[in-house]
Amino acid sequence: MGTMTLDSLEAEALKLTEDDRAALARALVASLDAPADAGAVDAWDDELLRRLADIEAGVATFVDRDELRAGLQARISRT
Repeated sequence: MGTMTLDSLEAEALKLTEDDRAALARALVASLDAPADAGAVDAWDDELLRRLADIEAGVATFVDRDELRAGLQARISRT
């Protein structure tokens, strides 16, 4: 493919099927993301397992959605 302007590339991309445009969009967005941090994935897995264990053991504290929203709005108002 020769040199294309952004406008001509966009025009060509818009000729693709919806599924192909979606696949292209995913690939383009993924190209902007930083490399995955394997340590973060493992840490989140550990955290999820810990939270599930707390729920199963009956020691987890649950927060009602309205209570959560009110708390978040209070924090936002203070800033």
